[in-house]
Amino acid sequence: MVEIEKLKKDFLQYLEIEKGSSIKTVENYERYLRRYFEFGKIKNPSDINDTSIREFRLWLNRQPNNKKGNEISTVSKKTQNYHLIALRVFLKYLTKREIKALPADRIELAKIPERSLDLITPKELSRLLEAPNENNLKSLRDRAILELLFSTGLRVSELCSLTSDLDLSASQFSIRGKGGKVRVVFLSDKAKEAIKKYLSARKDIGEALFVQIGKEKENKDSEKFGAPLTKRSIERIVKQYAIKAGISKKVTPHTIRHCFATDLLGNGADIRSVQMMLGHSNISTTQIYTHVTDKQLFEVHKKFHGKN
Repeated sequence: MVEIEKLKKDFLQYLEIEKGSSIKTVENYERYLRRYFEFGKIKNPSDINDTSIREFRLWLNRQPNNKKGNEISTVSKKTQNYHLIALRVFLKYLTKREIKALPADRIELAKIPERSLDLITPKELSRLLEAPNENNLKSLRDRAILELLFSTGLRVSELCSLTSDLDLSASQFSIRGKGGKVRVVFLSDKAKEAIKKYLSARKDIGEALFVQIGKEKENKDSEKFGAPLTKRSIERIVKQYAIKAGISKKVTPHTIRHCFATDLLGNGADIRSVQMMLGHSNISTTQIYTHVTDKQLFEVHKKFHGKN
């Protein structure tokens, strides 16, 4: 009987090499599987059964996650499902290798509430984009960041991966997103102009498009002047300008991605095109935006409601 740790190691290498999964995904799968194996004292594939999985789910559902005020929240259903998804993919891998194991479809995911969107109004978005209004290098950089996020709908990790040799003569460029999938995103005139102004003001020859400037090294990030900005730094920049713009809601780079999608759909773009521009593998992920952008439903309500 092949020991489970050897199979797990082979599985993680399979994810990285053959499936092309990111290092972060591999690390997450390792952590989720290790948690289950340790809980269930799993030594061999035959130890993975309905009973041990049910007990693990009960245990996971009762684990404290973090403290909010005087309340201690439990691990979210979404996080619980991540553990189960990792185990299902592992079981499918065992089946692929013709190793006798529990069928993956025996594991059902927990139902989770419909995802809610972090949205800001068009007026709030406009104030956010206008918030970096000084003529210094930091303000020019931050204006370029915000305009680029709204123009392209990029994920913050994708934004951090951009290099300073971005071709601004074109109105589009390719980006490698989740799962190594490449898609095309598009630059608005405002985004191109903001990036041009920022790059023309830069004196360094760093490779990254967005870099740390001046006294930002006093922040907790381990960056130094000219070093590429991290995801955390971008998140902090967006938060700072949201406060400056007088927006009381929580605003993140992903909020701007939401605005990108709802702006397109609200102005008549078809959902398949928006799916492609966002880089969603499944259209159901994109469909969440239709709940807040359906102009046709609004017009029907306006035309027919309260006419008696």
